[in-house]
Amino acid sequence: MKRIFISSVQKEFAQERAALRDYLHADPLLRRFFDVFVFEDLPATDRRTDQVYLHEVAACDIYLGLFGNDYGFEDAQGISPTEREFDRASQLNKPRLVYVKGDSDANKHPKMRALIARAGGELIRRRFADSASLHPAIYASLVAWLVEQQLIVSTPFDATPNRGATLADLQPERMAHFIRDARYARGFPLPESAKPLELLTHLNLVAAEQHPTNAALLLFAEKPQRFFITSEIKCAHFHGTTVAKPIPSYQVYKGTVFELIDQAADFVLAKIALRVGTREHSTQVPVSYELPQEAVREAITNAVAHRDYTSNASVQVMLFADRLEIWNPGSLPASLTLEKLRHPHASAPHNPLLAEPLYLTKYIERMGTGTGDMIARCVEAGLPEPQFRLDGGCFVLTLYRPATSGVTQQVTQQVSQQVSQLLALVRGEMTRAELMAAVGLKDRVSFSRNYLDPALADAWLEMTQPDSPKSPTQKYRLTPKGQQLIRDKKN
Repeated sequence: MKRIFISSVQKEFAQERAALRDYLHADPLLRRFFDVFVFEDLPATDRRTDQVYLHEVAACDIYLGLFGNDYGFEDAQGISPTEREFDRASQLNKPRLVYVKGDSDANKHPKMRALIARAGGELIRRRFADSASLHPAIYASLVAWLVEQQLIVSTPFDATPNRGATLADLQPERMAHFIRDARYARGFPLPESAKPLELLTHLNLVAAEQHPTNAALLLFAEKPQRFFITSEIKCAHFHGTTVAKPIPSYQVYKGTVFELIDQAADFVLAKIALRVGTREHSTQVPVSYELPQEAVREAITNAVAHRDYTSNASVQVMLFADRLEIWNPGSLPASLTLEKLRHPHASAPHNPLLAEPLYLTKYIERMGTGTGDMIARCVEAGLPEPQFRLDGGCFVLTLYRPATSGVTQQVTQQVSQQVSQLLALVRGEMTRAELMAAVGLKDRVSFSRNYLDPALADAWLEMTQPDSPKSPTQKYRLTPKGQQLIRDKKN
């Protein structure tokens, strides 16, 4: 029997705690696996209440926090029992499920707002309005935990046979190519002459009725997106530091997981600075990217391998002037936290049958070292450590580009005298008329052709209303790229 510790401000959530306890005890599935600790069931004791609570947190298998408006009683250090309990569960690496009441935190106690924000930075928190919405959310989380702990059996998405597909939907050439790569990379035991069905059977990618699994389709289908529309990758390149139109470069890539990883990585590497060294220490000319190539590929591969393929969202790769962001639909398994990703940890692939072929072809390792390797490579390159966060049902990984990526220095000489003059005169947000007056021009056509249009095309300037380019209230401002150019000229 697994024990759940329910933490909350006692007065505010007395009814919810009792209703939740009764719900868990009454559910025919959950009551087989869980016992519940709540304050109301605590017998009389001569021990201090806070000692009892923290002892129960240490003894529980799952910490479940209900956070509302109140912060609760504060001890001599100004910390409430609820925060003490959350901290103890965090220190002991207990699985933590946090549910926040209400869709806004504006009216909550400042210390409760801070606790909610801190919890949100470490794990997924869900919101609820009342017991009717709270109970289904908790049910889903607890069932997912039972499945992950293999206390109940549920077929993972990648191992599920796809009843709408047959072996004819798979490409024999792709499977033969995989065998060659896997033999070379990891000493894969099947010979190159192995038949497609032999390979699928060896990798557990085919059901008894010879329906391919979802993983088989993602790996070897001629058109995987015919079965999984959102398995594509969307790549975008922005000259600035925010998502803004027009998007200079945008691609939607389709294909197998191998093709998706290669195409997305090539998209990024083609748009970041490449440094070419000398033959001082070798007969080969060394080259390096401003972002470590291995870190870029690892980040994209992780997104493809570990995403939630049942989500309606796609993996998004977004390159900004100062960073690379990769958005991956899904979350972390309960056994991992954002902090644990920064240290050696057990591998817990979301799609194990999909991860295995990626391992065999050296796209990934299976020792839980991927995030650690990314951190190490970025630090070695003199870059900030990658950042991980959970945002709107997605896992977001950020790699930071150098403070000066080399792009500004390379193109400074290519800026025309007219554009340079215009950029130097921009102050905050200015209308077209203000810009023309600053430059000393009255001819709109000449101003647009020689000054404004080139500055916009090369992303030195941007519109304040990009979706309404002809708006009478349209204004223009320097982009981060343009600001950097001005700083470089001053230096």
